[in-house]
Amino acid sequence: MRLVSFEHRGAVRAGAFIDDDETIIDFVTAYEAGHAGPVPRAMADLLALIEGGDDASTMARDLVRKQPRSALVPTANVRLRAPLQPPPQIRDCSCFEQHLRNCYEVARRYKVRNEPDPEAAYQAEDRGEEERVVGTFLRQPIYYKGNRFSVVGTATEVQWPFESKALDFELEFACYIGRRTKDAVADTAGDAIFGYSIYNDFSARDAQWRESSGGLGPAKGKDFDTGNVLGPCLVTADEIPDPYDLEMVARVNGEEWGRGNTRDMYWRFPDVIAHISRSETLHPGEILGSGTVGTGCGMEQLRYLRPGDVVELEIARIGVLRNRVVKN
Repeated sequence: MRLVSFEHRGAVRAGAFIDDDETIIDFVTAYEAGHAGPVPRAMADLLALIEGGDDASTMARDLVRKQPRSALVPTANVRLRAPLQPPPQIRDCSCFEQHLRNCYEVARRYKVRNEPDPEAAYQAEDRGEEERVVGTFLRQPIYYKGNRFSVVGTATEVQWPFESKALDFELEFACYIGRRTKDAVADTAGDAIFGYSIYNDFSARDAQWRESSGGLGPAKGKDFDTGNVLGPCLVTADEIPDPYDLEMVARVNGEEWGRGNTRDMYWRFPDVIAHISRSETLHPGEILGSGTVGTGCGMEQLRYLRPGDVVELEIARIGVLRNRVVKN
């Protein structure tokens, strides 16, 4: 299923895309069309559907199969939200080594750009910090907890944060936890995944640089309203037989800025789940981001967004996440 949360006629509803995402089945109306009595909460709210396990998913699939006419709503007539808004928890991981390497390389080249011999100065630059960070990355998954209350969906305007002069996007893959999971092992941890979305982790790079020396991870570089965008839908795991062979593309105003593939994840989601769930319970609906795919942000090219830019992130089998950046 291609599950969605959406606003229609003044209410937030749960449903699923059909007809190449041109139409949505409203689960509440679909249930009412074929059943007497109150609508189960799992048909009105995607988090409740995830928490409801196999029984709730079977009920939703039955509604998608029957497709009562009264429950069909044109996608163009609704406002899509993030699948879970807010989610119970959001953790953004670092799973792509190339992104880390690219960022350090660009930073070194920028630092020496005005030297008499930039190439020689670049070769002489110390790489100690890069090797320390990448060394940690290679030993274990690393992650931070994001602001779950800043999560919004596709087509939502992203508000330019404070006085940032280096606003960036990040092309990421995301999974949703489907059941309570603790002390998982990597070989079977993938069974805990309910489904997948696209994740745009907007980042104020100048704020991020200023606070990075504090050693506590990102703060205002990531934490601002509308800064975490997920969607356009939540694709259930059964719809994507191989989640580690999906093409990923980033475009700004129609121009391709980056491209990669989920196969390049050094740490895959089962590895991440096994690591995070050590002595800690993961709960249904929690989101794990993959971190940025290599070339999947502007910083890797020393290019940044401008007010009015439209960012489109596309991942095969999921769709396109599209947002305009606005500055009031």
